[in-house]
Amino acid sequence: MIVPSTPDISHVAGLLADPSRASIIISLLDGRPQTATELANHAKVTPQTASAHLSKLVSGNLITKEVHGRYRYFRLTDPNVARAIESLIAISGPSEIQSLRDSEEDRALREARTCYDHLAGKLGTNLARSLESHGFVTRSGDDFILTDSGRQFLTQFGINITKAERRRRKFIYPCMDWSERTPHIGGALGAALLDRISELGWIERGMSNRTIRVTEAGQQGFYERFGIPSA
Repeated sequence: MIVPSTPDISHVAGLLADPSRASIIISLLDGRPQTATELANHAKVTPQTASAHLSKLVSGNLITKEVHGRYRYFRLTDPNVARAIESLIAISGPSEIQSLRDSEEDRALREARTCYDHLAGKLGTNLARSLESHGFVTRSGDDFILTDSGRQFLTQFGINITKAERRRRKFIYPCMDWSERTPHIGGALGAALLDRISELGWIERGMSNRTIRVTEAGQQGFYERFGIPSA
């Protein structure tokens, strides 16, 4: 048997080359499962067309399907897919703004959003800068490292660090933010941070699936705990 010397990325590239499939993939970046109807609405295609696109994405192992009763739910296969899509967005040109709603959503996405299961946008990068400036996170080459003082601080903040370390994924890494062009916190620790911030009621879902709105409690909490002023 002949083993190819390099991975074949052409199939994945072909799947993402279609604008409707790309729209479906991007709408799943918030990490939550969505129905075929919801994804058809996001991509602005008919349910029949969306079904064909979804079948191709499932076959390409970019998304998974779960059936609950008469509903089909789809989500990204794993964080690696989300990370790859975010990287592609970072090197892509801006999308055309066609309406006031598009403009408002674009501004909201840049301010605060989810990147699969961690915090991104200006809020996410500000959080990463805060942790780094306080010495809770340091850089080693292209990686982030949680320091002993960072472990203590985040434990006091209510995060189970040991549990996050045991998850079957990278614990922490710098995820390049496509809008801020600087990293936010990715990995299991990034997911744990988002979970804890949500649990405290500091954020809530915004005008679209991925956008995040900081609550009044969050404005106070982010400033007192991390020194991040409200926008």
